[in-house]
Amino acid sequence: MKGFFKWFKANTKIKRWILLTIIGVLLCCYGMAEVLTSRQMEFGNLAKIAGIFVIGFICIIYSIVAIQKRTLEILVEDTDKRMDDERSNVKTLIFNKRIYNQGPKVVAIGGGAGLNSVLKGLKNYTDNITAIVTVSDYGEQKTESRKMLDTLPLDDVKESIVALSSNEETMEKLMNFKFKSGRLSNLSFSDMYFLAMNTLYNDFTESVKESQNIFNMTGKVLPVTLEEIKICAELDDGTVIESKDKIPEVINDKTSKINRIFITPSNCKPDPGVIEAIMEADAIVIGPGSLYTNVIPNLLVKGVAKAIKESKAFKIYVSNLMTEPGQTDNYSLSEHIKAINEHAGKGVIEYCMYDTGEIIPEYIRKYNMEGSELVEQDISKVKVEGVSLIQRKLSHIENGKIRHNPDAIAASIIQLICDDLKFNNMENNAQYMMLNNKLKDRKKSLKKQEKDNKKNVKEAKGKKEKLGKSKFFEKYSDRIESIKESDLKQAERQKQMQKGKKTRSKSTKK
Repeated sequence: MKGFFKWFKANTKIKRWILLTIIGVLLCCYGMAEVLTSRQMEFGNLAKIAGIFVIGFICIIYSIVAIQKRTLEILVEDTDKRMDDERSNVKTLIFNKRIYNQGPKVVAIGGGAGLNSVLKGLKNYTDNITAIVTVSDYGEQKTESRKMLDTLPLDDVKESIVALSSNEETMEKLMNFKFKSGRLSNLSFSDMYFLAMNTLYNDFTESVKESQNIFNMTGKVLPVTLEEIKICAELDDGTVIESKDKIPEVINDKTSKINRIFITPSNCKPDPGVIEAIMEADAIVIGPGSLYTNVIPNLLVKGVAKAIKESKAFKIYVSNLMTEPGQTDNYSLSEHIKAINEHAGKGVIEYCMYDTGEIIPEYIRKYNMEGSELVEQDISKVKVEGVSLIQRKLSHIENGKIRHNPDAIAASIIQLICDDLKFNNMENNAQYMMLNNKLKDRKKSLKKQEKDNKKNVKEAKGKKEKLGKSKFFEKYSDRIESIKESDLKQAERQKQMQKGKKTRSKSTKK
């Protein structure tokens, strides 16, 4: 009985057709009653009764067809969570269901939150996603769970699985779950799971691939190499750092920039399937993420950069929104691209996607206080690197942090693929029709998000204007704030340099 009443909820959109059926039945009954009760009938009355009967009959037929159509939509919606209730119809639902598996092949290379943003957006368009991530401890200490189980550092693999799963929230809780009592105390579920799968299949790559079916993932995750690599940094002054977590600290002490990043062992082989995925891809997405510890290391694995250059796919670099303290201090957009080209060679990047959105100044200040700044968009220098630019409003605020908008990134990537299909006169291609359909709907939701963001920015500016004490303050408040922040940052750096000098002088005395 409970299931029966569900059909009458507002979101099922069934009640209107039931009402239309009742109206149709009443009109038909009225027409038939008039015919039966009338002793004599003129032509005018007969035409009127016939018209009422026909209208009633059409209403019944149309409403029955609509109920069946809507019932089918509900059934498909129930099995395809990627569809939005507001815009779903039986034609697109069934069509999309059939086409997802034939969608464009997209390879995303990187790690961390940036890569996950790309994956979250792309899974709404295609099932053919391959996330290529680093397996490295970066010189960090092993967790208690990893020590006990002797497992590989799989944080990036784990996070990518979460991003590609159909229920991200539940999957994240499960993967990060730690036992707190009994014999399993301090053990992580994810470490135990990967150990069990590796033992079962006796092949780590195969165990990760099988996770796609077990966790109902969209796409697959591949480690860039099965060898446990170390990421090392060489600074301008010749200092070599072999631990990722020490890079910011050493750079701040020595006030020296990163000259190059290298991995050890340098001749590590790519995981089976990585090169094949790159060569077959329709689009290869590099970044966003930590330039020297998430992006470039993947390109240094033997054969990866070469495969990207030889691939016929679109090669897209998604720019970071903010600089990273101790890695990319004061780096502009062109310097990010130059660093990738210097390590992997030119031809790895064809397109660069960068942000043109407006971010609330209060959020930028939070990052400024931590040593991060907005990435300067020196467009003229980027063009010198031979890279085509794609301007998009990529940023949004998520849990009080400036983050890439997954929908905006994915829509831009898919737009490139659609334009290429259109250029090749493939507008009637099933893949093009599905992608184009999805893009139209996503663009509507992005416009809505943009309006909300502009509203928030205006409100923030309005509050700031109310706080102003004079016309001078109102006009130059932003500049005053930035001067104050730069002074604070400079003072902090001087303190760190003095500490570094003291520690060095003490060590030389000893």
